[in-house]
Amino acid sequence: PLIIPSAVKSRLLSTETRAAIDKAVASKPVVLFMKGTPETPQCGFSRASIQVLGLQGVDPTKFAAFNVLEDEELRQGLKEYSDWPTIPQLYLQKEFVGGCDILMSMHQNGELSKLLDEKDVLVPEEAPREPEAPKTM
Repeated sequence: PLIIPSAVKSRLLSTETRAAIDKAVASKPVVLFMKGTPETPQCGFSRASIQVLGLQGVDPTKFAAFNVLEDEELRQGLKEYSDWPTIPQLYLQKEFVGGCDILMSMHQNGELSKLLDEKDVLVPEEAPREPEAPKTM
């Protein structure tokens, strides 16, 4: 029998896993693969990523999160899929953006806000209301 060293085996992303990740990435315009859930993140980097997306005003109807701790094959496959070694991972309209460090950097320098606005994934702003005339007594 052919014995494949485990280092080589781990680099082979199965067709099923690739298809599952493709489907997940395409499920919403903003997709975050994280440890835990948005309500109960299981690591500080996942928590920080969720907080940044919230601060940016990402529309919840355009957002999906996937808990990699529920699926070891997804967790390992994702790292090869994106060629990025860490979780969380953010995808925007099927394109890999980066991990927590890149997200933080883009948040701080204003690039993330611009990108999310360009991709039209923010909560729509309410139309400005006319200021009320001062009441006279």
